[in-house]
Amino acid sequence: MLKVTDLNTFYGDIQALWNVSLNIEQGEIITLIGSNGAGKSTVMKTITGLLKPRGGTILFEENRLDRLPVHQIVDLGISMVPEGRRLFPEMAVLENLEVGASTQAGKRMKDSNTGWIYELFPVLKTRSKQPAGTLSGGEQQMLAIGRALMAEPKLLLIDEMSLGLSPLVVEQILQVIGEINRSKHLTIALVEQDVALALSVAHRGYIIENGRIVMEGDSKVIQGDHRIMEAYLGICVEERTG
Repeated sequence: MLKVTDLNTFYGDIQALWNVSLNIEQGEIITLIGSNGAGKSTVMKTITGLLKPRGGTILFEENRLDRLPVHQIVDLGISMVPEGRRLFPEMAVLENLEVGASTQAGKRMKDSNTGWIYELFPVLKTRSKQPAGTLSGGEQQMLAIGRALMAEPKLLLIDEMSLGLSPLVVEQILQVIGEINRSKHLTIALVEQDVALALSVAHRGYIIENGRIVMEGDSKVIQGDHRIMEAYLGICVEERTG
């Protein structure tokens, strides 16, 4: 579905990604994991067109993304839940959801998708007229995910899903992610600092270190290999078993 090849991305004169390559297959959940500042969010921003690479290619269903503006990438079927949620705080919950239905597919499915998202996150229905800025952090993350789903994406990117949230809320959101992957066959890519959390829900994982992909493999294999966890992710065996 998505094929990233030899991606090089810069912030001004500072190179952030070096020859990053990854594949995402239809219907799977992948995770991009690594330490703070490793380049995880930069990969997401480059895929969605927020950053333009200086080298490499991004193909999505044979469409070349690395030369397209953001709105065309969204129209092709890629939505992102950004780090920090980026909601419209003064607008109501329902209005924020409706903003997400900006694509042609999203407009056609707006009413049914609104009902579906209310089923996924019932609290959003009870707060549909409430300003988004007054929601709790967990509720705002649910709204951000709901807004992205309103565009009828084929590929959903979620940047730092668990940041600042309680374990209970994270577990609830994880269940929803698993449900939409199974029931809608929606392809999902997660960027996540909580390594165990990310690997528990993903089928495959990519480890990024200093802007380079250093390892890729089955999530269970990565999580079960103490040497990988220690060498690349800074998680010692005692932390994992104690």
